[in-house]
Formats: sequence, C-alpha cells, structure tokens
Amino acid sequence: MTERLHAVTLVVDMPITKIDALDVIAFAADGGVDDARTSHPRVWLAPHAWAEVEIPKFADPPPFAIDVYSDASGEIAWAQARRLHTALERLGWTVEPPRAGAQ
Repeated sequence: MTERLHAVTLVVDMPITKIDALDVIAFAADGGVDDARTSHPRVWLAPHAWAEVEIPKFADPPPFAIDVYSDASGEIAWAQARRLHTALERLGWTVEPPRAGAQ
C-alpha cells in the first residue's frame, strides 16, 4: 500500500542554503529540523504536516521551493502552508502565496 501525500508549495526568491532555510522554517514554526544530516530533512509543522526545502541544483539561482506535505489531507497541507507563509512574511521573507504541489 502506498501512502498518498498532499502537497502545497511556497516559492521564495532569495539566495540561502538548504540548512539555513530549514532553520528559519523551524524558528517560524517553533520547532526543530528532523533528520538534518540526511538527504530528506524536514520540519514538522503540525501532526501529519511537515515542510521540506528544495534548493536549485548546480548553482542555479533562486527561487527555491518549500513543499508542505500532509499524509492526512489536502486541507491540512493548505492550512499549514498558509500558516507558514504568514510566519515567514512576518520574519521579513517575501514568499509567493501557496499553490498546489505535486502529489
């Protein structure tokens, strides 16, 4: 049985490393970075919802994507993406509004 993930993407147009972006997301979400030393670090935003960061490869310029996932529902993914969007803008980031991501 495969797990269905619901995804919402936030796009940020600024130069930053993946770990620094995750640290800021963790600060905004009042949490921490899980699996920081792996290929798939994440920040838990709520039960059944987490954020992952996709940085362009091969020194491509920004933007980068913050993918907010939920294994429970699209509504949870959307709610947590909107919450994270607001929190990051309060910290001074310019973030595009949430949009549906890959599933």
